[in-house]
Parts: sequence; structure tokens; C-alpha cells
Amino acid sequence: MAHRSPILTFLLALFSVSLVVILATNPETSFQAALRGIQIWWEVVFPATLPFIVLSEILMGFGVVHFVGVLLEPLMRPLFNVPGTGGFVFTMGFSSGYPVAAKITTRLREQNNVSRVEGERLVSLATTSDPLFVIGAVAIGFFHSEQLGLTLAITHYVSALLLGLLFRFHAWTEPPSKSLYKKEVPLLLRALQEMHRARLRDGRPLGRLMGDAVETALHTLFMIGGFIIVFSVVMELLMKVNLTQTLSTVLTVILGPLGFPEDFSKSVVVGLFEVTLGAQAASQVSASISLMWKAAIASAILSWGGLSVHAQVASILSKTDIRVAPYLLARIVHAILAALLTIIAWRPLQLLVHGEKAAVPVFVAPQPTTAVPHHWWHHLSQSSLMALSLFAVLAAGSILVRKTVLKGNR
Repeated sequence: MAHRSPILTFLLALFSVSLVVILATNPETSFQAALRGIQIWWEVVFPATLPFIVLSEILMGFGVVHFVGVLLEPLMRPLFNVPGTGGFVFTMGFSSGYPVAAKITTRLREQNNVSRVEGERLVSLATTSDPLFVIGAVAIGFFHSEQLGLTLAITHYVSALLLGLLFRFHAWTEPPSKSLYKKEVPLLLRALQEMHRARLRDGRPLGRLMGDAVETALHTLFMIGGFIIVFSVVMELLMKVNLTQTLSTVLTVILGPLGFPEDFSKSVVVGLFEVTLGAQAASQVSASISLMWKAAIASAILSWGGLSVHAQVASILSKTDIRVAPYLLARIVHAILAALLTIIAWRPLQLLVHGEKAAVPVFVAPQPTTAVPHHWWHHLSQSSLMALSLFAVLAAGSILVRKTVLKGNR
């Protein structure tokens, strides 16, 4: 492997110099792309993500995460082979989207609440798109179909759960972290005890805790914004020099014999870099292509997430010993599972969503639907509602599992 290092260094340097040259020769294109990246970050990512990161930091300081850890231990450990605190990551990640799960997992690892392997399982499981983006931006905004949003959401999150069940066997020989749960103590009482102990260990007064939470959230969000802007510029420059078209042509040669149309190759290549542009490209595939195949590609792109998101996650995880390679493998598996699940469950999901109307041809273009509002308070309220609903389901499931186990031991 050592003899490859100079070659890799040379290629990276060549790529960087090439980008600088293209940037210098296309200043207007780069400027407009940067403005679009800033707009996306400021109007969507910043207001939607800031409250969740601040809240997660405050909840950790108050010991609420330890309360959740004890409460959800009977469910999370047997299902996903992670401690109960993983339920907090699961809830926040599913409801607020990437890369919030990576940020919370990093904090848990820094506090030694999860092992390295458990952190890798958690990041792989909980790094998903948020439901408002799946339904609002992709389904309604790009495909003009609210019903398709339900299909995409179901396949996206169910495939994430399947991925979590698969990744419970990731490095399964590694010893688990210490459990906070004790069978001989009532579940709620034990959860309250751990919450109090965690709060005493933290020891920060409320003012300092809130200040630290805001400072950490802003630092993380500025990092995310930087990646969004950089990848927005890079993506635009790659399109400018027709590199994406070249990669699309190569992919068409590979996938063409398997029956994939050229338009699919273009959307896959664009989605490789950026999830929003990739999903939009999938919606613009030729009208002669079945809506099922368009939805499958869009679902795969949503589950993959794009190199921009992966760079954000890698930067966040770099503060710990959690490896990025398992996360990248998980994203590939998630994309494949989501696409396959969309194809396999297409007919049942159409019957579920449309009822008898599902008999209409799948080639018929969806009728335009009014897009959901993109105000930050709407995004925040919907994400908060989903987080509370997920926690309620997990808590109920955990209590049910514990009662079943206790009854079986009698």
C-alpha cells in the first residue's frame, strides 16, 4: 500500500490545482453557485438544525440522555446491539436529518457512553434524511405528488431500520458498553437515578450550559455551511467542464446492457455528489420511464446522501475514534435496500396510498400539488412532532419488552 501513497498525493494535488484553474476561469459561475449554497444553508439547514443541536447539548447536560438510555435499553440492545442512549440518537437523527446523528453520537463517544463499534452502528442507522425534505422538497417539489412522498418516506425509513438490524452484527465480537439498566430496579426509578447522577457529574450551571450548547451548535453549523457552499461550487464547476456528463456516459456503458436508460445514469452521477440535485434529476427522467423506477432511483439517492453529507459526517467523526468506512458501507447498503424495497413494495404501497385508484398506469405523470411551506417554524414543528412521536413509540416498545421478559422469568 505504501507505493500508492505518492500517486494518490499527486492525483489529489492535480485535482485541487485543476479546480483552482477552473474556478479562476469561471468566477461568475462559482460566485452564483456559492450564493445558492449560502441560501440553502441560511434558509433551510441553519434554522432547521440549530434548535436540535442546541437542545441535544442541553439534554445531555441535564442528564436526560441517560434517562432515555435506561428507559430504552430493553429495546435498543436486543434490536440494534447499541445501548439505550442510542434511542436518543435514533429519534433525533430520523426527525431532523443528516448530520445531526453524527454530532450526537460524537458527543456520546466523547463522554464514553458508547463504544467505538456502537458509535459506528449508531451513525450507520440514524443518518437519514428528515421527513419534511423527503415529502416536501423531493416528492411534492420535484415529483409534484404528495402520495409519492409517503411511499418514499416508508421505503427510506424502513430500509434504514433493516440496515440497523443488519449492522447489529458489525464487529459483533467487540465487548458492549456498560449497561445502565438493572433488572432488579423499577425501570422508571432507575432512569431517574441515572439522570440525577449524570446531572451532578456534569455540574455546569444553567447559564454556562446554554452558552456551551449554543457555541457548539454554531461551530457545527458553520462547518456544515462551509461544506454545503464548497460542494455547491465544485458540483457547478464539474458540470461546467462536462465531467458529470462524461461520468454519466461511462455509467451508461456499464448499466446500459442491464436495461437502465441514460437519464438514470445522469441522476445517479449527480446524486453521488449532492442529494438535492440528484433527486431533482431523477424526477426529470424521460416521461416514458415508469414512475416506479424514478421513485426507486430517488429513494436510493436519498439513502446515499451525497458526498457533501459524507464530508460533513467525516469531519464531525474525526474528533473521535469512530471510523468512517463502516458509515460509507452502510450508506451503500442503505441505498441498495431502499431501491429494492421501493420496487418490491411499489404495488402494495400504491394500494395503501391510493386504494383502488392505484390501478392507473404508472407511466401517467403525477398531477401538480401545492408544495408544503418552507418556513423554518413549519420545519421545526414537524420535526419536533416526529421526534416526540418516535420517542413515545420507542418508550412504549421498551416497556412492553421489559414486562414480557419479566413475565417470562417468573
